[in-house]
Order: sequence, then C-alpha cells, then structure tokens
Amino acid sequence: MKSIAIFCGANSGQNPVYQEAARSLGTLFAEQKIRLVYGGGKVGLMGVIADAVLAGGGEAIGVIPKSLVDMEVAHTGLTKLHVVQTMHERKAIMAAESDAFIAMPGGFGTFDEICEIITWNQLGIIQKPAAFLNVNGYFNPFLQMIDQAVEEGFIKANQKSGLLISDQPNELLQLVLQKAAATSQDFVDFKRI
Repeated sequence: MKSIAIFCGANSGQNPVYQEAARSLGTLFAEQKIRLVYGGGKVGLMGVIADAVLAGGGEAIGVIPKSLVDMEVAHTGLTKLHVVQTMHERKAIMAAESDAFIAMPGGFGTFDEICEIITWNQLGIIQKPAAFLNVNGYFNPFLQMIDQAVEEGFIKANQKSGLLISDQPNELLQLVLQKAAATSQDFVDFKRI
C-alpha cells in the first residue's frame, strides 16, 4: 500500500473529535509510510490530516482545482500540489494516485467523491477499497440510507457489505490494508470514467 486518498471537509466540524481523528489517521499514515492523497487545502480536516502526515515525516500530495485554490486556501507546504482545471481532473488524479479511499466527515464534496469511488468499483472501473472513518457516528444516517436502498432493491447487498467502516483510525487502516492486499489492482481505465 503506497497511497490512500482521504475525502474530508474543508471545515473542521463542531466537535473536536473530528480533528483528533484526522490527526490520528495522519500520524498513522506517516508511521506506516503511506502517502496521503487529498484535496490540497490547508483548512478544515483537510489541513489537519495533511499537517499530521507532514509533521510525522510523511508525504502529502494535494490535488486542487484552480478555482478552489483561494477558497480552500491551498496548502503550500505539501510534498506535491497538483493544480488542475476541473473537479473531474481532481478526482481522476486522486484515483490514479491512490490504492484505496477513506471518507472522513465532510460535506457534499466528500459525499460526491466517495460515492463516485464506490460507483467506479461497482462498474469495474477500479478495484480499490472504499472506507468510512465513522467518527462520532457521523456516517450512520448515510449508511442507513444505503441499507434502505438495499432493502428496496436499488443496491446489491454485496456492494454494501464491501464497504469498510470503523470509528477507530487504526482499525480502519488495518481493514483497508487487508482488503487492498486481497484485491490488489493498479489498473484504471480513464476512458470509462
């Protein structure tokens, strides 16, 4: 496992537990020499996890659209910062640069990004773990919605059961590493995206 993409908020949230989880996960990345790939901002949970990775001597790769450089306050201390033109380019580069994906608490952008990765897995475009760091039960309503979609026949049960979920950074990282080892694939066919 070389790189994991993190999808998370450009805000920190109301509860300090979200920042604590981001710091903890970033520290784990640095300790295990896993490169962080993320949205490139220095604010919110994005900034917290990037700073934790960098403080631990790890690598942090940011990918940010030019239109968001000022809004999300691009992190200038990263190992590498890709400035792209569109959100589509951002997501394509993040997918290509990552071996797995973890969603942390965030807003619409986070939901969009992790749902796209889940869909790409479903369609066979990629075969890379998709996970949720369910800090403070943040994703519980979202996961209940997925359960409802399974019950109503819109999502197959195996697609839901393939998602990795934990409220503990260390446990989730171990689940991601185990699944990645079992389903290793580096191929991304961007013509299908």
